[in-house]
Amino acid sequence: MATADDIEARILALLTAKVKQDVAVTRDTNIVADTGLDSVSVMDFVLELEDEFDINIPLDRIAEVKTVADLAAAVQDLGGSS
Repeated sequence: MATADDIEARILALLTAKVKQDVAVTRDTNIVADTGLDSVSVMDFVLELEDEFDINIPLDRIAEVKTVADLAAAVQDLGGSS
């Protein structure tokens, strides 16, 4: 299984590639408020994460996620590896 740091680094790389604005993406970045991503882009990002980590992220779990660190913890809890 990937470490928390590995998961976070991969999420940061994927999110940075998706963000069109000049925003420094960090573990404390609020995925919706700070990136300018619309709801369709966020869902597309979630699908990329599911593919990247070979997991299924339930919608109720997504609603709990605000920051990159929150997302990394959720991915790790769901068994994200690869």
